[in-house]
Amino acid sequence: MQRNLEIKATCPSLSVARGIARKIGARYIGAMHQIDTYYRTRSGRLKVREIDGKEFELIYYERPNRSGSRYSNYLVIPLPEVHTLKRSLRRAFGELVVVRKERELFLFKNARIHLDRVARLGAFLEFEVLVRFGRKQSEELLRFLKIQFDVRLDSVVAGSYSDMLLREL
Repeated sequence: MQRNLEIKATCPSLSVARGIARKIGARYIGAMHQIDTYYRTRSGRLKVREIDGKEFELIYYERPNRSGSRYSNYLVIPLPEVHTLKRSLRRAFGELVVVRKERELFLFKNARIHLDRVARLGAFLEFEVLVRFGRKQSEELLRFLKIQFDVRLDSVVAGSYSDMLLREL
């Protein structure tokens, strides 16, 4: 499994966050529409991600639901086709919730910066630092990003978008 260190926070202004990403030299990758369909599991989280209706991934990850930064272990499996797998997963495990979002992706060193607009939830900023050069480097890079983007403690979100949507139901 791969590992990252991540944090998610509400974002009062995606345009301000976009400007900060450019100011620190993050590379803009693009904007995309993502649909994440989550399935019931005994442990961890299992989802199928559809990106712009053209790319598909099966993603499994384990991460504690706590506020602040947290390590996540994950697997991403590219899929050539999604409809048969989604039907099978729905029958086998049951569909839990569907998250629809518009995401802008920036890369900075070994970090992914996500500027997300999530249907029914609002705007969020998410950092995912890939643990490639050890925990210390990951933690220092995450700390740098939190300072640059002025991420306040009261804006940090515990859990995932799926958790937030399930609380609304």
